[in-house]
Amino acid sequence: MLAHDGQARGGKVDSVAARDYYTRACEGGFAASCFNLSALFIQGAPGLGRDMGLALQYALQACDLSHVWGCANASRMFKLGKGAPRDDAKAEALKNRARELHGQQQEVQLAFRV
Repeated sequence: MLAHDGQARGGKVDSVAARDYYTRACEGGFAASCFNLSALFIQGAPGLGRDMGLALQYALQACDLSHVWGCANASRMFKLGKGAPRDDAKAEALKNRARELHGQQQEVQLAFRV
C-alpha cells in the first residue's frame, strides 16, 4: 500500500511495484490484496491503465477469500457488463454472498461488544 500511496518511494506513486506486491500477497491468500488489485485495475494507475477483465478476476478472487467488497464489486461488474458479459444471475449470487459476509462480520462485531 505504501508503494501505491507513494509513501515508500520518496513521495512518488509506484503503481507497478504496488501491483507486484499486491499480486504476491493475493497469490498467498491475502484477500485485501486481491481486492486492492481489483481496485487498482478498475481505477487505472500510472504505468498500468484500466483493465476491467483483470479487475473482475481479482474481485472474484477476493470474494472467494471472503472479502465483502470483492464480492460487491464483482456483483456490480456483472450487473453492468464490465470485465465480462452482463450476467444478472451471477450478479445476484455475488450480491447475496456479499450480504452473507456482511452479516457474518456484524455478528462478530456484536460478539466483541458484549
